[in-house]
Amino acid sequence: MKPSLQVRLSQHLALTPQLQQSIRLLQLSTLELHQEVEQMLEQNPFLETDDDGVPAYEQALDRAAAPERTSSDAATERAERDDTDGRDDADVGGVDSAEFGATEREDWENGTERDDFDGIRETPASAGASGDEDFEPQERGGGGLSLQEHLRAQLLGMRLSAEDAAAVHVLIESLDEDGYLADPLEEIAAQLVPGEGEELEEQREDLLGRLRCALRWLQSMEPTGVGARGLSECLVLQLQTRQPCAAQAVALAVCRDHLELLARRDTRRLMALTHADEDTLREAQSLIRGCEPKPGRPFTRAEANIVVPDVIIQKAGRGWKVVLNPDVMPKLRINDLYAQAIRGQRNGSGSGLSARLQEARWFMKNIMQRFDTILRVSTAIVERQKAFFTHGEIAMKPLVLREIADELGLHESTISRVTTAKYMATPYGTFELKYFFGSSLNTDAGGNASSTAVRALIKQFISAEDTKKPLSDSQLSAMLEEQGIQVARRTVAKYREALKIAPANLRKEL
Repeated sequence: MKPSLQVRLSQHLALTPQLQQSIRLLQLSTLELHQEVEQMLEQNPFLETDDDGVPAYEQALDRAAAPERTSSDAATERAERDDTDGRDDADVGGVDSAEFGATEREDWENGTERDDFDGIRETPASAGASGDEDFEPQERGGGGLSLQEHLRAQLLGMRLSAEDAAAVHVLIESLDEDGYLADPLEEIAAQLVPGEGEELEEQREDLLGRLRCALRWLQSMEPTGVGARGLSECLVLQLQTRQPCAAQAVALAVCRDHLELLARRDTRRLMALTHADEDTLREAQSLIRGCEPKPGRPFTRAEANIVVPDVIIQKAGRGWKVVLNPDVMPKLRINDLYAQAIRGQRNGSGSGLSARLQEARWFMKNIMQRFDTILRVSTAIVERQKAFFTHGEIAMKPLVLREIADELGLHESTISRVTTAKYMATPYGTFELKYFFGSSLNTDAGGNASSTAVRALIKQFISAEDTKKPLSDSQLSAMLEEQGIQVARRTVAKYREALKIAPANLRKEL
């Protein structure tokens, strides 16, 4: 086979490291962005925090709001900056978005996104703030103490031997965050006394007996129900502290043996198995509802459930104003001393350090670009969904990513990155930006209704239903049709499940 030369013409996409960093920063959440900033501060000596100065993002957004400069103006300004004593290099304002060339900006916003090179797909909104699930903050826990600390404090007040106290301490450390005993006592004993042999087996048996005794001590502590090995035992422990009566006896029987029937609302079988009349069974159900299925819930760290918004919606006259949340915007600047030292080296000996200085500038520019894009997208969303901010989710309009992308001149995958893991604080709560997008459903009037608004209507219908005769999915579909919205029964079931609402047979009260 003879070697030969061939000429081929092909197109490919070239991504500079700066461009890759810009796209990667755009898709990061607030927490991930702060971790990235901390890492860059450790690695790059030219970058430092600026707690007293004006954030670079505010200066960049002010420049974006100002009239556009011509290329000659930008060139003149850069020439003037080069002739100065170098103070601009140390100031955040020296990182000018004009240096981010028009070609590079166009590539970043459009061309580089077409192939979606990093594999990011449009995923459903995260739990707690999506269109399918309303974000509801969990109950705030007791300020400082964890469940284990609370139980250890009670253990100090008990007059137990050192061996029994140690056994109770072991069980306390084995509890999960809900207050349940995570592992069987046999496994705990086997972990504490590993190995084989008759002597070790006897030690495990003695330890197992001590652990069983320690479990009774643990289950006598507060909160009631802690140390249970399942939901049934947890409810029984709490019901045993109630005033003895016929309803309490029935409730204990149901929790011990018939929880599955209670979940299915099988009233007839429950009455037959417990020999209770309807009124007594209803009182027993009320007692069970008054129990706490997760004893450790009040001690759960509430900070893990808090979402910090990236943008805040404020009332401005008759309209709404979108502002960036200053708490999520890191304040950065170039170190003045190091930058001047690099500028004074004219013999090229500081080329490596010059690259690090340029890296710091690019990092700040990319972060500015990130917040600028978030603000632009959020403003476009608010403009399209004005009715939501006035009347709530029932007034949400259909909206898809393509509409915002076409309006802003960005690629659709860019909008997907911006709206994922970015949150907006509104008068109705904090929502992920992706929450404001929803498919459209046909109406009798020839218009379209948002799927988010339809879910809000379904929730409204169910909240007003007769609990003794809950609405079926077919009835909900008929009620929506009366409102002029054509929704199939299967679609209603899908929306109801997305709202985490049980079917009609499980919503029926005894």
